[in-house]
Amino acid sequence: MLVLVAPGQGAQTPGFLTPWLDLPGATDRIAAWSDAIGLDLAHYGTKADADEIRDTAVAQPLLVAAGLLSATALDASPGVVAGHSVGEITAAALAGVLDDEAALRLVRTRGLAMADAAAVTETGMAALLGGDPDVTVPHLEMLGLTPANVNGGGQIVAAGTAAQIAALTKDMPEGVRRVVPLKVAGAFHTHHMAPAVDRLREAAAALTVADPTVTYVSNADGKTVATGDEVISRLVGQVANPVRWDLCMETFKALGVTALIEACPGGTLTGLAKRALPGVQTLALKTPDDLDAARALISEHADA
Repeated sequence: MLVLVAPGQGAQTPGFLTPWLDLPGATDRIAAWSDAIGLDLAHYGTKADADEIRDTAVAQPLLVAAGLLSATALDASPGVVAGHSVGEITAAALAGVLDDEAALRLVRTRGLAMADAAAVTETGMAALLGGDPDVTVPHLEMLGLTPANVNGGGQIVAAGTAAQIAALTKDMPEGVRRVVPLKVAGAFHTHHMAPAVDRLREAAAALTVADPTVTYVSNADGKTVATGDEVISRLVGQVANPVRWDLCMETFKALGVTALIEACPGGTLTGLAKRALPGVQTLALKTPDDLDAARALISEHADA
């Protein structure tokens, strides 16, 4: 069984969209989406520097657009889909819950709302490498931080104020090897994002949704979700609640997943899967040069 996953914010790098625009029809699709949401996706995906695409209001639509573009080029029919943080909107579109343009409009609202929420207080996120979650999580809470992403594979991402993140770098939990500040603009998936939830809920109320056509795994708790309304409800709530990617990977195991492909810009989730899902073949879509290998992997595991 194949799972197709979509990465979250922080996976973007300058120029990562450039090679994908050489695919037939890609430039036209990106132009249409850009017009629909009032954001020049081609510019930000090809010419903008790291600081420009770190902007939450830019990064989130750019990631969803890239994920949809690469998945369309792959032309796969996965048995399971899931997304990390904003990647859940990509996954919702891949599962047929939203059409592509609706997904881009929703993520544009999400990005703007989260950017506004992040501007209220200086906040951030940092990845903790190593350590035992049973030790790490209470330590983070003692410092006033939220374990915003529990990613499995020995990685937890903490989120909170800039002062709390600074305190963490000087007072690491026992067993943690390193604290790595992330290139994001705020404490996502925490109470700091509560103002964005209301704006996203209002936008979501106007959506036309369908039930997933494939198995959809929610990053709120790793559970599968069968209705479109529940998918959208979870998409709204996850803005201010932790991502449990560790539980998603446990569900992949339970479902019998044998291969995992990560949509563009791939790499982060395949790295986690290599550590947490031994025996599962992984492949990250970084450029169109990866498509042939991905199609071969799909063929092999579809036959299985």
